[in-house]
Amino acid sequence: MLPWKRVIRPLAALLLAAAAVTVPTGAHASGAPGRGWNDYSCKPSAAHPRPVVLVHGTFGNSVDNWLGLAPYLGHRGYCVFSLDYGQLPGVPFFHGLGPVEESAEQLDAFVDRVLAATGAAEADLVGHSQGGMMPRHYLRFLGGADEVNALVGIAPSNHGTTLGGLTRLLPYFPGAEDLLNEATPALADQIAGSDFLTRLNEGGDTVPGVRYTVIATKYDEVLTPYRSQYLDGPDVRNVLLQDLCPLDLSEHLAVGLFDRIAFHEVANALDPARATPTTCASVFD
Repeated sequence: MLPWKRVIRPLAALLLAAAAVTVPTGAHASGAPGRGWNDYSCKPSAAHPRPVVLVHGTFGNSVDNWLGLAPYLGHRGYCVFSLDYGQLPGVPFFHGLGPVEESAEQLDAFVDRVLAATGAAEADLVGHSQGGMMPRHYLRFLGGADEVNALVGIAPSNHGTTLGGLTRLLPYFPGAEDLLNEATPALADQIAGSDFLTRLNEGGDTVPGVRYTVIATKYDEVLTPYRSQYLDGPDVRNVLLQDLCPLDLSEHLAVGLFDRIAFHEVANALDPARATPTTCASVFD
């Protein structure tokens, strides 16, 4: 007989995924803030005075990464925007592959555009994977702390990944690291101990004036160990989804694409004054 965990875990994952698909997202709410996603006529409301900028992950793009979260936030009255960044020549659809420092410059320009269009003084950022880490370069080195109130990272690559130890084997394959740096710089930048991450994390993980939230899953198979996603510093809240709902079996992709338990915690991070407890039942919220 199979161990009970091998039966319960897939069943729980199936139930949560089914609920996420069948619960309506309410992509069109009444009132200006809910009219659209990347709607530059959207004006933030008094309840949600800051636009939300969604930052996709490696191999993601401004649409596919956010088919779940963008309407979820739009339904709740936020002005929601998303960008494409880190494009490589001749590579369509799959973005977030260019040097992370250059991607942060693209984010800087996009936030400026959103603030100019909405009239808001600050934005909130929500990023998945690389998209939860890359904005930290913008905040620390490009003046982003003056334009951003909060950064919410969903499975962010804040301290890189070992890929379960596989990255430690790179020195044994001559030319492999050079190939990564040349062909997909963002992947090389996100290896634990990379030059980029060393510079980013020198002197502390955070900058003053920004609230940070990290939402992680212990089943993350891409960013390992999962605790490397956590940040240290003031105004930081590190959240493990399984502490909120033990039945949540989302891994690295699912947590950003359709996990409504994670989405509920994103909403809490964006509006802590109106936060409500996140539980397994949040999948139906």
